[in-house]
Amino acid sequence: MRQHDFSSPRRPRRRFGAVALIGALSAAALSGCASGELRGNASTGWLPPAVTEGGEVVTSLWIGAWIAALAVGVLVWGLTAWCVVAYRRRKDDNDLPVQLRYNIPIEILYTVVPIFMVVVLFYYTARDETTLTDTSQQADVTINVVGKQWSWDFNYVEDDVHEVGEQAILTGEPGAEETIPTLYLPVGERVEFVLTARDVIHSFWVPAFLQKMDMVPGRVNSFQVVPTQEGTFKGKCAELCGAYHSHMLFNVKVVPRTEYEAHMAELRAAGQTGLLNNTLNREQLMDGQDAGTDGGN
Repeated sequence: MRQHDFSSPRRPRRRFGAVALIGALSAAALSGCASGELRGNASTGWLPPAVTEGGEVVTSLWIGAWIAALAVGVLVWGLTAWCVVAYRRRKDDNDLPVQLRYNIPIEILYTVVPIFMVVVLFYYTARDETTLTDTSQQADVTINVVGKQWSWDFNYVEDDVHEVGEQAILTGEPGAEETIPTLYLPVGERVEFVLTARDVIHSFWVPAFLQKMDMVPGRVNSFQVVPTQEGTFKGKCAELCGAYHSHMLFNVKVVPRTEYEAHMAELRAAGQTGLLNNTLNREQLMDGQDAGTDGGN
């Protein structure tokens, strides 16, 4: 019978090489995914830098949660290491330790402390969620964003113009982004997104905003943002919505008010006046739901 030499040094070397290669490829893939996007650092908890007021709230909650998690982790690791050292088996100790022992104060402690931690985390999460979903303030701009398989329509409510998006054609060649619809926002002004869906569940997501919300057929969801930084950002659908879900992309341009108004004038000149109403949906809106466009109910 052929004998295998498992003590050969080549085997660990090959295994280490394979692990190193996988790690290098993973790092390259992740860095490639991040290309063209805003990249975070330690000060943002490696989230993309916030470009909206709401994004700053998300960043603070994210960093606070990680600090709390690391503090708990350090405590648990320390106690585990202490138990390993303090209660290790001695050389000549062959007796079994006591198998059943009660310590009421300790049991109360490790019951109360986790409950307290969950309550604190819940409080801060609920507080920030309330802030992020608050639409009680008067918006400067209202935009009805409509998700559809597999693109986006934008109704600029105050300006009474619209833009119809077409599915992105991803060829890998330069110029492919010209087929992607672009949403214009004025910098420094409060924008309310009124979200509706024509067919299936979609999700409106601009990663740089650090905020997203589902778009449910028959219902109207909304949230507000105040963009604080000019620039062009990527947007996408974050809910699996069918065969071409990955092609459901759009751009967001945060521009000065003058440039925003110029774009509204371009839409009027192109004859894209009026608002696309919800009669184009597969399902009509439920009672009490109003998207702010004609035919919305």
